[in-house]
Amino acid sequence: MQTTFTAQQLADPLTARSNEILRTCVHCGFCTATCPTYKVLGDELDSPRGRIYLIKDMLENSRVPDAKTVQHIDRCLSCLSCMTTCPSGVHYMHLVDHAREYIEANYRRPLPDRLLRWMLAKILPYPGRFRLALRGAKLGRPFRKLLPDPRLRAMLDMAPRDIPPPSLNDRPQVFAAQGARRKRVALLVGCAQRALNTDINDATIRLLRRHGCEVVIPKGLGCCGALTHHMGRTDESHAMAAANIRAVMAEVNGGGLDAVVINTSGCGTTVKDYGHMFAGDPLEADAARVAGLARDITEVMADLGLSDATHAAPLRVGYHAACSLQHGQQIKATPKELLADAGFTVLEPKDSHICCGSAGTYNLMQPAISAELKARKVATLEAIRPQVISAGNIGCMMQIGSGTGVPVVHTAELLDWATGGPRPRALEGMDMLQPG
Repeated sequence: MQTTFTAQQLADPLTARSNEILRTCVHCGFCTATCPTYKVLGDELDSPRGRIYLIKDMLENSRVPDAKTVQHIDRCLSCLSCMTTCPSGVHYMHLVDHAREYIEANYRRPLPDRLLRWMLAKILPYPGRFRLALRGAKLGRPFRKLLPDPRLRAMLDMAPRDIPPPSLNDRPQVFAAQGARRKRVALLVGCAQRALNTDINDATIRLLRRHGCEVVIPKGLGCCGALTHHMGRTDESHAMAAANIRAVMAEVNGGGLDAVVINTSGCGTTVKDYGHMFAGDPLEADAARVAGLARDITEVMADLGLSDATHAAPLRVGYHAACSLQHGQQIKATPKELLADAGFTVLEPKDSHICCGSAGTYNLMQPAISAELKARKVATLEAIRPQVISAGNIGCMMQIGSGTGVPVVHTAELLDWATGGPRPRALEGMDMLQPG
């Protein structure tokens, strides 16, 4: 794609990076075949190629974004399926991130939108605030029909029936390895996950310790910054990321670390991009170091190998590939191979490359599109008749779980169970011998 940025415009590192990306695009349209929003809406401007045209025009002309452009870019899930499909290697993630930052700086949204986005940014990344908000949502659920905004109704719908108490394991501390120490790792405990499902971190810690890992919860670790980053709120997201970088580096420079383990794939995609996020910043070297240490829990377990994986029932597991794992991190076969090694029958649904519609805050801000994608994903999963559904991202788990009666658990929970941990809470009372 030909671009016409001026030398002055290209002096901005973000614009220079966007120019590189735009010039890589050859207009082929392969991305439209795998774009979830294009599949639902059928509008070229709701495809990656269409959004690229809009972003190019906006950035080249230093144009104040109009409502139409903002709407189409807001509808992007950042599932990154287009990056997997693209034969030209267009790095769409960095381009749309720049567009969102540009919109945030140059476009004044309607007041309800500004208030909603501010509320999400001030609540979701903070587990204590989020837990209080969830309790409020439970109280407000009977009045759901009185709310005029479908986004507010979606927020009430998201709140789980049962809100777990905080886990003591999420506090800064060190868990000793069981047996001989093989690795020393830090665990990114996340933010929303700590309010929605504490079992995931608990299972991850048990799994790692059982396989010879000393697990560190660094002091000062918090939200990875993804939730605000994808809203274009760069100052907030970078402040969160910087705090994590400093917290991890304190451990690197202290007892040393072999990996930063991440069990929420959306966080993993963001942390692995810290080097780019902090390019030209005094933290650039440390950011790149942390990004290089970042590993999904399944990557670490593949390195370690499963030990005595004979304790779980041989269930039919429908594996949902989170977009941030399969497209963002290009981790595709590893989780399925681990589940198979653990004795489960692994089933993959049709169109497994298509997003479930969760996508961070997307299901809250674009509830109609999200609901359609959820319905399609649940239908394909239920068609393979699983006894349990496994995923590697809390957002996907909540999204799919709200649309099906099939239990949804994290992959780490199943691996923990298989190697000697407790049966996942979501499977309690289930007849393990029941055929799928």
